[in-house]
Amino acid sequence: MPDGMALAVGAGLLAAVNPCGFALLPAYLSLFVVGDQPSRLVAVARAMRATAALTVGFSGVFLLFGLAIAPVASWVQGYLPAFTVVLGLVVAAAGAWVLAGRRLPAFTLGGRGGSGVPTRFWPMAGFGASYAIASLGCTIAPFLAVVVTAFRAGSTVDGVTLFLGYAAGMGVVVGAASLAVALARTGTLTRIRAAGAWLPRLGGAVLLVAGGYVAWYGGWELRVLYAGAGRDPVIAAGEQVQHWLAGLVSGVGAGGFVVVVLVLAVGGVALGWRRQRAQRSRNLR
Repeated sequence: MPDGMALAVGAGLLAAVNPCGFALLPAYLSLFVVGDQPSRLVAVARAMRATAALTVGFSGVFLLFGLAIAPVASWVQGYLPAFTVVLGLVVAAAGAWVLAGRRLPAFTLGGRGGSGVPTRFWPMAGFGASYAIASLGCTIAPFLAVVVTAFRAGSTVDGVTLFLGYAAGMGVVVGAASLAVALARTGTLTRIRAAGAWLPRLGGAVLLVAGGYVAWYGGWELRVLYAGAGRDPVIAAGEQVQHWLAGLVSGVGAGGFVVVVLVLAVGGVALGWRRQRAQRSRNLR
């Protein structure tokens, strides 16, 4: 195993909560709140599928950028803030749409009366790719230093191994958060009947705020690049939240997140099977 594996995994962990794109993580998680109320078994499957898709999209962009675009990285990065602004506005518009009581058809199952839950693989991979592009400015340097250096040193095996470690680090953070929110949506939150009608709107509000912050961040980056802008109070407040999240992620570590994912997944499946058996027993009486 390459000596830089711990660094690659650690870089992946922190990439999930990087300063440029960390607000997109709650935006992604809010999609689980926006959707319907599936069983725990379905919730676990959806969360893991969405996590895999998001991780593929996110890490794929980094691999492409690191290997193919890095030679012109300085030129490309000049356009990334503009993309961040557009992405933030799209997410905010989606939040306003849900807040108005409507669904997000792009993320539904595709049948009649879709759930609004992100279950299609490639749309969620596209979200992960957008997440990655918005995050490149803050996270590409560690990726280049840890992963791409191994490829360029002629060690393809080490490069692939480090890349998988980086993707796994990012994926376990997203997976733990996805499972926690998805299971809460089918458990405690759904027991509060009075709040049930408001939960999708709550998800829309999160999307609106997260998208607004991402767009503001991209606009601030443009002002810094082309107008010499200084610190911004909104960005400063966001950085405080991001620093807290980064500290939390570092404290838990990769092993801790793996344990969290396993406990949530196994616990959710076990509770789901138990509820199904109890339901079948009641139906037989």
